[in-house]
Amino acid sequence: MAKTYELNEFLITTDAEKVNIDAVHELLSRSYWAEKRSREIIEKFIKSSLCFSLYHLDKQIGFARVVTDYITFGYVRDVFIHEDYRSKGLGKWLIDCVISHPDIERIERLMLATKDAQGFYKYHGFSELQKPEAFMERLNIIATV
Repeated sequence: MAKTYELNEFLITTDAEKVNIDAVHELLSRSYWAEKRSREIIEKFIKSSLCFSLYHLDKQIGFARVVTDYITFGYVRDVFIHEDYRSKGLGKWLIDCVISHPDIERIERLMLATKDAQGFYKYHGFSELQKPEAFMERLNIIATV
């Protein structure tokens, strides 16, 4: 069931039908981690993630998603606020909505990766890995384009 959050003239919805795929593609094309993702990839990951779309009036200005099994694990991805709307507390509000969402708030482990926003996420209760030596990854560069 989709959830909606409101703050003055801003709205966040988890309704996947309301994701503006073109707007998300344009937003993420401005990021360092997803600048080369195709519209088709974005369309596909929207179908398999819990998405949070941030709107100012009718314009999508932000996005975040969680890849999750809804019980034990969630991975926060693709958090982005349009540059014209930064420094207004919207990013904090977006992450607050993500971590307090009824399907996410009780997940055993919620993770994310960031190059330069550790302080921002620490504010929301995230920390460095307790046992980084226990985690591994397998990168498939072909799948990220």
